[in-house]
Amino acid sequence: MQPLSKHEYFRRVRQDHQTELVEDYVEEIAHLHARHGEARASDLAECFGVSTAAVSKVIARLKRDGLVVARPYRGIFLTPLGDDMAGRVAKRHTVVLDVLRKLGVPEEIARADSEGIEHHCSEATVAAMRHFLGES
Repeated sequence: MQPLSKHEYFRRVRQDHQTELVEDYVEEIAHLHARHGEARASDLAECFGVSTAAVSKVIARLKRDGLVVARPYRGIFLTPLGDDMAGRVAKRHTVVLDVLRKLGVPEEIARADSEGIEHHCSEATVAAMRHFLGES
């Protein structure tokens, strides 16, 4: 396999940053539904520490991308596409978190670090992490 050039590494990081926000929102909407039976813009705003106006902008993007269905003053629901993404993100998050724990990273630090790391791991890296955990 041909090694990537330095600019290709940076391109990939920029691309990962583009999907990070979307993945965080989709994952949190799934968590809110699992815990409370619904997801509302105010819940997301509280979770992410942003305004409901900021949440509305992201929800508009998620709607445009076919990941959620939402109407004003109603709950936010994942589409099948959004639900698939949430499942993939949650699994990847769990693997990264479990690796950090196994490495001896303190729990609170592992939880915080996994929130960022999960978005930058390729499928090959996640597969290697699963192998490391004995989940292959």
